[in-house]
Amino acid sequence: MKNTANMDTSRGKGKDKGMETQSFGGSAVRRAFFASLTGTALEWYDFAIYSVAAALVFGDVFFPSEDPATGTLLAFSTYAVGYVSRPLGGFVFGRLGDKIGRKKVLIATLVLIGAATLLIGLLPSYATIGVAAPIALVILRFAQGVGVGGEWGGAVLLSSEFGDPRRRGFFASAAQIGPPAGNLMANGVLAALGAMLTESQFTSWGWRVAFLLSGVLVVFGLWIRAKLEETPVFKAMEAEQTRPEAPIREVFTTHPRALAAAILSRVAPDVLYALFTVFVLTYATGELGMSRGSALAAVLIGSSLQVFLIPLAGALSDRVNRRLLYGVSAVAAGVWPFLFFPMTSGGNWPLLALGVVVALAIHSLMYGPQAAFIAEQFSPRLRYTGSSLAYTLAGVIGGAVAPLLFTALLDAYDSWIPLALYVAVTAVVTVTGLCLGRDGNPADDEELSGTEQPARVGA
Repeated sequence: MKNTANMDTSRGKGKDKGMETQSFGGSAVRRAFFASLTGTALEWYDFAIYSVAAALVFGDVFFPSEDPATGTLLAFSTYAVGYVSRPLGGFVFGRLGDKIGRKKVLIATLVLIGAATLLIGLLPSYATIGVAAPIALVILRFAQGVGVGGEWGGAVLLSSEFGDPRRRGFFASAAQIGPPAGNLMANGVLAALGAMLTESQFTSWGWRVAFLLSGVLVVFGLWIRAKLEETPVFKAMEAEQTRPEAPIREVFTTHPRALAAAILSRVAPDVLYALFTVFVLTYATGELGMSRGSALAAVLIGSSLQVFLIPLAGALSDRVNRRLLYGVSAVAAGVWPFLFFPMTSGGNWPLLALGVVVALAIHSLMYGPQAAFIAEQFSPRLRYTGSSLAYTLAGVIGGAVAPLLFTALLDAYDSWIPLALYVAVTAVVTVTGLCLGRDGNPADDEELSGTEQPARVGA
């Protein structure tokens, strides 16, 4: 057992350091928020261009088949690899994030996913090097997933541990803005290329331009992150010598319910997002007879609104019960596909765009509070590991298989009803996770970093 006097002295030093570093609303908070947002946006740009390319191009380029549905299924299989590999990133980088710090890990994840994306843009097609092409594609996609698996937990902590823990919903949402912002950039670039190039030019080489742009974006992201300091919470843990020796084992042995709650809470948002940003492209072009540009435009509009809706939803969750807001939105997610598919069956683009916008607005109401909810399930010293494991393990049972299941269900039943039922089941799973979870306790961070806040009148 540690000496009590030493613990008290160490705790006092940790508080002093926290008080010197932490300044709610100061420049450090703004820099951390921006670094979290831009870093995840760049990494999700890389991830999103792969997702879009898998839906529109990779079936022809890397998995040629006489049956277009088979080629699409194989392309979505590589999409799934990026989710399956995320737990490895969560295990490796989550552990390191709680042991050596948030900043160092976030630089490493950005380099990893950026390099993998750049190499995908240079990868020869199946027609050029045969079966080596899809094998190399799977390996690079695996590396992308490892990087994203280690990125999310750190990005959430980067912004939320610099910010006021009583406004964690808003500050943690910086990392949540990254996916729609990255998706917006990716779809925008691909839409522009599709408009400027012919179908054959886009399939032959045009899609590669979007992947090669990643190199420039990664350099920008590294420049931002290299200028940051470590978070006040981690500095306080260093000062008090409370960093965990075996964080993965501790999470599984001391936080099993928290881990289960965090994992289950993510399933419906992942599946809904996969439906309305990835599979909807295949559905609109293949089933509704719309052009690729029209389908991309609908996703672009929805993603544009998400950039603003997600932080608003995060801020709203600081004022109302976070779990309640999340739960009501999950129920709406389970209901919406039953309205979306009938209303778009006629191939009317305005109705498609409206359906995608509403779906992504519902997603925002879950996704905005999600980062704070998951982080709040774990103690500060295990937060990077716990959050990363929850994020990545949920991805395997949620987003990884969703496009595959949507494609397989539609091909097998030739009906939208099984797809809608699938989303409804995931909504039930997420509500179950929210019921298992706990509400946040800002005092955990305030005590550790020495920033106890007075109670706010009217809060």
